[in-house]
Amino acid sequence: MAAYGILGVTLLGITMTLSEELAWRGFINQTTYKDTAVIDQAAPKFYMGFDASADSQTVGNLAAMMFVKTFLRHGAEGVLLAGGSTSLIGDPGGKDAERPLQDESVIAQNVAKAGEQLKAVLRGHDFELVNNLDWTRGLTVIPFLRDIGKHFSMTPLVQRDYIAKRIGEGGAGISYTEFSYTILQGLDYLHLFDNKGVTLQLGGSDQWGNCLSGVELIRRARGQEVNVMTLNLIINKATGKKFGKTESGAVWLDPAKTSPTQFYQFWINSDDEGVEEYLKVFTELDKGAVDAVMAEHRANPAARIAQTRLAQEVTSLVHGEPAEVIAAQVTDVLTGKKTIDAVDDPTLLALRDEIPSATTSESGSVVDALVSTNLASSNTEARRLIDGNAISINGVKVDREQFEPADFQNGRLLLKRGKAFKDSALIERA
Repeated sequence: MAAYGILGVTLLGITMTLSEELAWRGFINQTTYKDTAVIDQAAPKFYMGFDASADSQTVGNLAAMMFVKTFLRHGAEGVLLAGGSTSLIGDPGGKDAERPLQDESVIAQNVAKAGEQLKAVLRGHDFELVNNLDWTRGLTVIPFLRDIGKHFSMTPLVQRDYIAKRIGEGGAGISYTEFSYTILQGLDYLHLFDNKGVTLQLGGSDQWGNCLSGVELIRRARGQEVNVMTLNLIINKATGKKFGKTESGAVWLDPAKTSPTQFYQFWINSDDEGVEEYLKVFTELDKGAVDAVMAEHRANPAARIAQTRLAQEVTSLVHGEPAEVIAAQVTDVLTGKKTIDAVDDPTLLALRDEIPSATTSESGSVVDALVSTNLASSNTEARRLIDGNAISINGVKVDREQFEPADFQNGRLLLKRGKAFKDSALIERA
């Protein structure tokens, strides 16, 4: 059991300071600190901003939340900023073309949802939630240009990679609106420095330039030195691509966009090469626990012990333990670890939400069931799949076109095409 405090976190008898735990978890990408150990003497008051251009945060944002949570565990005071104004502008970083502007009412709803998700993930820890629209809404042009704009040199701004790419030959160009994004982010740091005593900004690796805008603004406008620390980009080591993407798109924290079962299955499918890193970044398991899980995993990789523990921990963190239990049971049914007759009503309800379902008689048509649940596009394809030994009932391959009474377990069966558990259907007896 970990014991937390300002001087360090005890992990199974090993006391880690804040800087040591950040290093062990692999969080730190770049920082203005010459020696990160300075944060161990007195944890700095920090802030981190979260974009509100979408109506939910993603798995990528979850890594940032766990970065924040490490500081909070060590007693640091935190201010989390939901970008009510900057999201109205849009961060041009990583974008080849201008973002469409969103209505202020939409952004306001997104800010509220971001706040809810931050509170859920960081529950048990105190932090202050702010919205930068509160101090930018009343800005007027002349004071902004005189008091803020005069501290920014155009030369380093136009040399930033994402801006240079947009204004260079063949680029799509950039409006003054998006160009001003980095100045607004610098203003956020200045405001929080002046009004909240913040001296450290946390950010993603892609925010290094924007974070430095605040450092430079405070140095020029206030004559004070403040710092920045950015989070490593989490990469799927099996594909080399940014972690948190699937064939269907981003993995969201909102259960209405990515269900708890889909969320759980995302983690179950994590690559072996990266699973230890994911355990360190996305869970609060201490070093002893991670080492123990990985030792067991390496002894029997086929059992996917590390991925299962990862899925359990992260799904419980984001969606709560009851939702994790149901997600695990649905997954066990779809992978054949649990029989369809053994599921309780909440799990059955979740299963219906995850896969197609249909009703039939005890001697109903397998062909009709395949077509009605979209496991086959036509009767001809259904028969071809059956003849090709690609259809199973409750995990057993079948070569017949009719159901039998024995197929039904407690009035239901699992019909599957191939091996992928997403290609399954719940068939219930009428």
